[in-house]
Amino acid sequence: MRDPSARLLRLLSLLQTPREWPGAELAGRLGVTARTVRRDIDRLRDLGYPVRATRGSTGGYRLTAGTAMPPLLLDDDEATAIAIGLRTAAAGAVTGIEDASLRALAKLEQVLPHRLRHRVAALSEAAVPLPPQDGPPAADPAVLALLAAACVTREKVRFAYTAAGGHRTRRLAQPHRLVTAARRWYLVAYDEDRADWRTFRADRITEPHATGVRGPERRLPGGADAAAWAMDALAGGSGTIRARLLLHVPAEEAAEHVTAWQGVLEPVDRRTCRLHTASDSLRFLAHRITLLPFGYTLLDPPELAGHLAAIARRAAGAVRDFPPEPPAPEAPAS
Repeated sequence: MRDPSARLLRLLSLLQTPREWPGAELAGRLGVTARTVRRDIDRLRDLGYPVRATRGSTGGYRLTAGTAMPPLLLDDDEATAIAIGLRTAAAGAVTGIEDASLRALAKLEQVLPHRLRHRVAALSEAAVPLPPQDGPPAADPAVLALLAAACVTREKVRFAYTAAGGHRTRRLAQPHRLVTAARRWYLVAYDEDRADWRTFRADRITEPHATGVRGPERRLPGGADAAAWAMDALAGGSGTIRARLLLHVPAEEAAEHVTAWQGVLEPVDRRTCRLHTASDSLRFLAHRITLLPFGYTLLDPPELAGHLAAIARRAAGAVRDFPPEPPAPEAPAS
């Protein structure tokens, strides 16, 4: 890259990724020598960008926090993703960022190229969010930001965690990924104290702080995808029998009744969602399913159908001598 100005912008764009960049790798990306990279780094520092250099086999260059936020360099896909995310932030599972999202969106759309404005507008018009409803507890945006940064840098984090029963513990973990499911945020992390992978609900994480210690690069057992692994864990990953149900209600309504103990929800469309659940017993799994307060269809496994049918026959026989009550009238659709 011969144009010094274009090369400097490309270098700044690379450094904005939160990681250590070895000089040789930067030189290869820019098509220049390591000496030219060092000279360009000095130019960025002269312009006020705080670039830190570390020595050693694992060292390199890194853009650190300074006294002011430098301009962000985004490619087309990144700019579109941020704009769409800001437009839908008010309907998400993070509280306290609605006004900030609108201000940031106004600034971003002011400088978006025309081709990207058209793309963002088309996506926003096609995607209609459901109106806000009461739902699961929302996560703290400051906690999510700290955990997200730790996922990228592999930095270990200490935090307090409150389990479902109210028991509070202190944890040391290496965050891996943040996953959303059933309108909640979950942290997939390697628990250092237990030497095993764990899934933590983000709204139950408090007092987090980064330790400054980076852990090794880790992969989930079996090379699993973080989202699939979290869904499996939340659905009762220790169970040997897995079941899927199609619930005849929207995911938002189902989330008000389905707890983590019962499984994990996966939105399908505006009227239905899927429930992933598991157990070591077909009989127990069938009894758990019958606790659901809305209609559902069994998707798999077929072996579960007989147990559900047996429960239905027993229930029907128990009320045979009582006249059925008429169903409550449904509210008219608006």
